Amino acid sequence: MATQLPPARAGRRPRTVRTAPAVSAAPVPGPYATGHIAPLDGLRGLAVLGVLLFHTGHLGGGFLGVDLFFVLSGFLITGLLLRETGARDGRIDLVAFWGRRARRLLPALAVMIAGTLVLVWALGPPALLRHALDDAPWVAANLANWHFVSEQVGYWDSADTRVFAHLWSIAVEEQFYLVWPLLLGLAARGRDAHRRVAVLATAGAAVSLALMIVLTVPADTTRVYEGTDTRAFSLLLGALAATAPASRLLARAGDRAAGWAGAVLVCGIGAYWATADGQDDLSLFQGGLFLHALAAALLIGLLARAPRTLAGRLLAAPPLRWFGLLSYSLYLWHWPACLLLSEERLGLSGWSRTAVVLAVSTAAARLSKTLVEDPVRHRARWAKGRTGLAALLATFAALAVLWLLIPQPQTATGTVDITRLLPAPPAAG
Repeated sequence: MATQLPPARAGRRPRTVRTAPAVSAAPVPGPYATGHIAPLDGLRGLAVLGVLLFHTGHLGGGFLGVDLFFVLSGFLITGLLLRETGARDGRIDLVAFWGRRARRLLPALAVMIAGTLVLVWALGPPALLRHALDDAPWVAANLANWHFVSEQVGYWDSADTRVFAHLWSIAVEEQFYLVWPLLLGLAARGRDAHRRVAVLATAGAAVSLALMIVLTVPADTTRVYEGTDTRAFSLLLGALAATAPASRLLARAGDRAAGWAGAVLVCGIGAYWATADGQDDLSLFQGGLFLHALAAALLIGLLARAPRTLAGRLLAAPPLRWFGLLSYSLYLWHWPACLLLSEERLGLSGWSRTAVVLAVSTAAARLSKTLVEDPVRHRARWAKGRTGLAALLATFAALAVLWLLIPQPQTATGTVDITRLLPAPPAAG
């Protein structure tokens, strides 16, 4: 759910990345060789497809694709920041970093919010529109996760009433991007920067795990599932994998052992996705999510060191990489498509409906990437500096105007006299 770089064309050697890369592509960070890691694109494609299959009722553990997104984002962002501190004597240009994040994530998010509000107004039931209007300001402010927690919107049993329910994870990542560079910039100054960052990431992940275990309430796990503090361990384990100490530890295994370990991790993660049940399995919140994130971090580190192993070649398959490069937009659009293209509306169910949802989501994502994301990131000079900031502010001002113009639906007109629902008293005598 972050940025991607164009993959190398088939039959050509991968190009070295020279521009400022972004999160969800595969520039090799930190201690790894410079280049493009194709399997990480495929891993991201697998994650977004898992989430879509979960939301259409086919893969019970597909929600763990979000966890995989978190680990990938922590790995890639930390690697890029560590490379910058190495090149700039321990300093990070925070304004430039946050500007790149804003250009990558916010324009597509704003377009999705606007398009979804219009579509729900035109096609959706009144209750869905009312919730969408209530949630939209929090989504635009990247605070959706805390909004849902405070409103006690149960993720597992109420998400189908909120068209923006899936954007809690985007909020978690944005909050991480705001805080982590500040902490990393302090830890990375002077000698042994990678070691201090590794210690910081490890300690932070341990505290996050402890908070999840302590704060878990069996009746409703939404607080620990969507809280930034209780999900930070996934991002921080990815960050740990991007440091030199982790890289040196994995390098001791050698490429052959890395290949076997990668294959075992792929099979293990796949088996966990096939059997996990987020709503009823409390073990997820007592260490299961942490172990899944740790396995994902190990797999990512191994793929970065040895991308040509069996697991690497499978994950670098062109269809997976194609979905991986489209993953951010596809994640944004797939849930509104799921709710608007219901079984009742389509007259379809099962895999037939899933195919329609996937096709519509993919088309919307492709349009977003072609018309919004790529031009803003790569070609539009106005998108940078003060002009870019002004354009971004104007975009969200227009979004606010749209939000004000859409009328609140009347979902509770009229009243009912509940005494008429009671049985009549027996007649006297």
